[in-house]
Amino acid sequence: MPYYTRVLSKDPDFPAFEDLLSKIAVDHPEFKLSIESGDEDAWESLLLASLDNVEVALLERLPVFPGSIGEDEIADFREEIREAQPESGALWLAEYLEEVKTIYSIQHLQGAFTEEGSNALHALRSTLWERGDAIIQADNEGFTNEDGYHILWQFSDSVTGPWNMGILQDDTWYHFTMDLGDPGQREAFLAG
Repeated sequence: MPYYTRVLSKDPDFPAFEDLLSKIAVDHPEFKLSIESGDEDAWESLLLASLDNVEVALLERLPVFPGSIGEDEIADFREEIREAQPESGALWLAEYLEEVKTIYSIQHLQGAFTEEGSNALHALRSTLWERGDAIIQADNEGFTNEDGYHILWQFSDSVTGPWNMGILQDDTWYHFTMDLGDPGQREAFLAG
């Protein structure tokens, strides 16, 4: 089953292909970025691959407007978080989703599971996210706030290890590192 991460942005404007290409060329010269659909002025999907053609990620730009695939994804996310905990994070996220204008959907391919490919993919995703007014969603992990801290419990019950979490209390985000496998910490996080 394919694995995706997504950047959900409030900005309808998207970065120029040349800017993304330059970021990869400078920071990860052993990788290349090519246009799969669209053109340099209005790219729709991009392929990140190694110079020896091992595919790392397929990036799709999904504008959010009535009747679009992007609108369908937002509706799916709303359904997914309907009963998510903690409630403060779910309510904040529901409001945030109303303002999302662009989804950058990144399908992780074979090369994403190497250290070098993973680093190049994260650089590309970070470039999109760091433009501002954006959050990240990862399959089987959930959503972050704009600071990059996970805000809902959407992990499997068998997950362990440290993770950067955020909890919203009285309109203020509190960030901390949580031991995901600690039942007491889980209970406290879910209680909000």
